[in-house]
Amino acid sequence: MSDPEAPGHVHGYIHRKDDHLKRLRRIEGQARGLQRMVEDEKYCIDVLTQVSAMTSALQSFALGLLEEHLSHCVAEAVASGGPEADAKVREASAAIARLVRS
Repeated sequence: MSDPEAPGHVHGYIHRKDDHLKRLRRIEGQARGLQRMVEDEKYCIDVLTQVSAMTSALQSFALGLLEEHLSHCVAEAVASGGPEADAKVREASAAIARLVRS
């Protein structure tokens, strides 16, 4: 199986790296906002509403990343065939299972 950290390897999300970083910075801002809400002793339901928004943002980010992984890394491995294809499918299945449990 090829090493995804090997020099020259291109991750599936790289073509949208700036978009992903912008989303992650927005999520980071939501986390800081939650901290401020607790520091300022905001109403519990208001804090929970923001937790829900942040959770949704993370899930959306994760699903987009998963889609890119499937359409790039997994699709390339399947096209090549062999044990790498089986390993990539198992790896993607495990990632999906982790997302479903979260």
